[in-house]
Amino acid sequence: MSTMLQSLSLGWQTDLIFARFDGLVIERADCLVLRTPTNPLFYWGNCLVLPESPRDADLAHWLTRFDEEVGQHTRESGHVAIGFDTRSPQAALPGWLAAGFEVFGTAQLSLSAPQLREPAKTLAGAFRFAEVDLSDPAQRRVAVTLQCESNDSGFEPVNYRQHRERQMARYAAMQAAGLGAWFGIWHGDELVADCGLFRHGALGRFQHVGTHPSWRRRGLCSALIQGVSRHGLAGMGLQRLVMCADPDDVAIGIYEHVGFQREGRYWGAQRRPAHDVRLA
Repeated sequence: MSTMLQSLSLGWQTDLIFARFDGLVIERADCLVLRTPTNPLFYWGNCLVLPESPRDADLAHWLTRFDEEVGQHTRESGHVAIGFDTRSPQAALPGWLAAGFEVFGTAQLSLSAPQLREPAKTLAGAFRFAEVDLSDPAQRRVAVTLQCESNDSGFEPVNYRQHRERQMARYAAMQAAGLGAWFGIWHGDELVADCGLFRHGALGRFQHVGTHPSWRRRGLCSALIQGVSRHGLAGMGLQRLVMCADPDDVAIGIYEHVGFQREGRYWGAQRRPAHDVRLA
């Protein structure tokens, strides 16, 4: 195993759970290349990961490298996604920002069994926590619809639905392979919150935690994370659970209230194509 793969931060390390399942992880002398041939619309499944932060003056170089390794295979998307595996604060990249990139940090959090806290209140009787059977096309469609209706990042809706459909097909295949499962909070027959948990050895990684906008601020996300964490630690025999989240989003406080603890950040720069800019 290369030095870079051995030293990857927790976020990138657990991202590889998915890339290795049905994608490509290619080691180059200057970076890691991640590709997901089944879903070229997935920005961070089709990206470069650099071992350290780039210089602002290196933008043209990395645009060329991205196109050589990833872009030529993802014309359907047209995005650029370049991650930096650095633990230190990210230096300003004014040239990248001027070229249309969003540069952001993602918080890494983890939890082991002794950290897990009991919820402040129990789930109301009208709601139930249960797995979402991704082998059932109808349940998978319900999950995709929830995710599209919770599209807080403002991605163009048609391509975003196609992206989520492809992602959920991937998770269904991983569920069938015994690598994890999808979970939800149901209100009758309506799925109102959902997320996934998938494993590599004793390490588990959460995926796509979301609550429908009409059902937020009712404690549903806390109940979901609590229930999935218990299942992961007891039912799946995992020793450590990993969550990666926007450090400025209110949801991170929910994860910390359940018992997750921050372990620094990892960084990335993405440029959306014109057809996928934030909705007005």
